[in-house]
Amino acid sequence: MYVLAIDQGTSGTKSIIVDGEGRILAKATEPLTTLYLDHGFVEQDPETIYRNVLSSVEKCFLDFEKKGGNRNDVTSCGISNQRETFVLWDKNGVPLHNAVVWQCKRSIGVCESLSHLEEAIQKKTGLRVDPYFSGTKVIWLYRNNEKIRTVIDRGEAYFGTIDTWLLFKLTGNYFTDYTNASRTLFFNLLTLSWDRELLASFSLSKLNLPEVKPSSFDFGKTGLNDLHITAMIGDSHAAAFGEGCFKPGTAKATLGTGCSILMNVGDAVKDSGHGMVSTICWSTERKVQFAFEGVIVTCGGTIEWLKNEVGLISDSKQTEAMATSVNDNGGVYVIPAFSGLGTPHWDMSRKASIVGLTFASNKNHIVRAALESIAYQIKDVIDAMEKDANIQLDQLMVDGGISSNEFVVQFIADVLKKKVVNLGVADVSALGAAYLAGLKSGLFKDLDLLSRLSTAPKIYQPKNDAGKFYAGWQNAIKLNH
Repeated sequence: MYVLAIDQGTSGTKSIIVDGEGRILAKATEPLTTLYLDHGFVEQDPETIYRNVLSSVEKCFLDFEKKGGNRNDVTSCGISNQRETFVLWDKNGVPLHNAVVWQCKRSIGVCESLSHLEEAIQKKTGLRVDPYFSGTKVIWLYRNNEKIRTVIDRGEAYFGTIDTWLLFKLTGNYFTDYTNASRTLFFNLLTLSWDRELLASFSLSKLNLPEVKPSSFDFGKTGLNDLHITAMIGDSHAAAFGEGCFKPGTAKATLGTGCSILMNVGDAVKDSGHGMVSTICWSTERKVQFAFEGVIVTCGGTIEWLKNEVGLISDSKQTEAMATSVNDNGGVYVIPAFSGLGTPHWDMSRKASIVGLTFASNKNHIVRAALESIAYQIKDVIDAMEKDANIQLDQLMVDGGISSNEFVVQFIADVLKKKVVNLGVADVSALGAAYLAGLKSGLFKDLDLLSRLSTAPKIYQPKNDAGKFYAGWQNAIKLNH
């Protein structure tokens, strides 16, 4: 018996097949196009997302069969997904609009108009009133798209984050899980249900919302070899589960396009006084674990910008050698506020900038500063997180594409003055979804078994004192602030 995991991300879909020892036996990746439009609008085509998933899954099955496997032995499937991105569709299952991506900033004005509700929203949902979260962009569509407003007011519009959209397409069922629901601004963390008072205040009372279930649950049978979907979970939460964040005080940072830092805080919601958001870490039918999260809006996205828009590099793999070719950043700092700044600053009107340039500065200094900005932002979050949780982290686990960059991970250790642990699993979000799916389907017995499946990690100890460079970052952040 094996489990398939689908990790539907912003830039593409990964699929893996995992055995009862937690080993990845087959994998495939299918790239996905994102539409970066004027005025900070970011969208994707919902049907293309679905086809992208089908293509990735089929390639994964073919890879499995090439290695001697039988696709009929894969009995269950877990889905992890890009969070906050959502689709609206009508009663016939036809999308009403492109999927609105988590990076989209169209709802800044909506957020300003909701300032009087900010305290209530944060108390109920654990979230900030921010364009990052789905709800403000749904409100924007309701206010600005007459067709969508009409369909919502008729009670014929269906809302779903990407997990729900894929489940609907694969099974016809209409569910989501606690983690994805907790990213919408519609979900009450205290009652674990949709908050009808908030929905009424948003003029969205008649919007259809999926039934909310634990992350590990039998969500229904698909037409893909009769596979049952037995897990759905937001990608960052899936990574936390895949990293083994099973107990309070464990934390991980996913270094992707953006960066999510999650700390398990146990079985009850905790309030933040330092800019964290409260969210659900992961859940089974027996257990719900909550988390603090620090949201870094732009992480690897800065490197993509240097490559695609500025042309300083042709491949992100070049950045490590470029960063180490200079002794330090030469006083150069990149403030990667391309879509504003997240935790703990929460300044969505902030623009990106490069400060400290002189005639002595070269492209290697700029690339190094871009990589260093990842570590500085993580330090901002961890400092605030430790104050909120009243816990001093012993170590930080890292995953995601940027975690393969040795310079970045070592610099994180230097800036934090803490041990940084990299399990070396490139597909940890998919692995977390596989673990949760396998728990439900019986492939994995319990959490104790999962905790013993971890591979030998690579551990980075602090080597250099980066205090003065972090102080320079703090000064740069204050400029024009």
